[in-house]
Amino acid sequence: MLRRAGVLEDVRRAGFVPKNWSFRKADGTPIVTIEDFAPSKSPDATTVLPIDTLGKILWCHALKNDHISVRWGCHVVDVGQDKDSAWVSVRENGGTEKIIKADFVCGCDGAASQVRKSLFGGEFRGKTWTDQMVATNVYYPFDEWGYDDLNTLIDPDDWHIVARLTKDGLWRVSYRQDGSKSLREVLDEHPARFEHLLPGHPKPDDYTILNISPYRLHQRSAEKYRVGRICLAADAAHLCNPWGGLGLTGGFADAIGLSECLIGIHMGRADHSILDKYDEVRRAIYWNFTDPISTSNFMRVSTSDPETILEKDPVMATFARMHEDSKIREDFDRVCSHPNIFVDLASLSQHIYGILHDFTQYYSTGKGQASL
Repeated sequence: MLRRAGVLEDVRRAGFVPKNWSFRKADGTPIVTIEDFAPSKSPDATTVLPIDTLGKILWCHALKNDHISVRWGCHVVDVGQDKDSAWVSVRENGGTEKIIKADFVCGCDGAASQVRKSLFGGEFRGKTWTDQMVATNVYYPFDEWGYDDLNTLIDPDDWHIVARLTKDGLWRVSYRQDGSKSLREVLDEHPARFEHLLPGHPKPDDYTILNISPYRLHQRSAEKYRVGRICLAADAAHLCNPWGGLGLTGGFADAIGLSECLIGIHMGRADHSILDKYDEVRRAIYWNFTDPISTSNFMRVSTSDPETILEKDPVMATFARMHEDSKIREDFDRVCSHPNIFVDLASLSQHIYGILHDFTQYYSTGKGQASL
């Protein structure tokens, strides 16, 4: 998807390809390690890059396109439409309200989307998990404690993730916190949580935190992703917990699919009904793939007994057998190298659903080659 958008080379230069992925007990003891999980030799290898840096890269590319304008400081108040156009009512810095009109409005305004609320009110089908997650970016020498680039720590009470973010030693540590805790309580308890969870049991002077962000975990989807000339995509359309990275990936897939539909309409190769297909397909992918897979990933980390997980969890058992079974390893590399598929890792060679979908197949003159 990033290659198609023309930004992959910049992303690769700014980020890095991670090496090993380890599943561990809460105290850091390894359970199983997947070496070179990216895999590094694939042209579609996993690349790690902080989201704020990715945003800057995308913004710089947008500025080079004469057909794109970026307006800062605009708060969406409402949306509307008639048979010929759609519009967004925004409040600019200073309080001035303005109407921005176009052929279509695409609401990509995040989990608290005002576009979605204008269409459906407070309706957002799904659930919120009991636990909350506290995401932090921190400088701490995890390498000295034998941690890999990606570490998933399994425990019903102390589940957390430790992942290298940058080449200069910045790490993401995200950990469980009681969902009933207030922001003040989360911040007050944070030093004790770090001392308990991190290797070496550090004190605040032993690490440098750049930011700390508690947030709730959700599994939710809007009733529709298309209402007339107004469409929803990414977090504005659906939410999932972060285990597996399906939120950001699904958002990219939405953007690719919606752009194909709008390009088809613009080129005269599709009518507006292709947007109904976008709504139908993307919602089906959320409910049939993103929601169950991300839920399964979260349950594996948050409810499993780390002492028995290799015996009871077929996915973890498969990971463990990779060291001895070259066929499983080959299947894993093949799947991870393919940009369009995900698999049930309990049987790595089985494709269960594609998170991408080619909407150019619905063009009236046959399958086209639409580009972003």
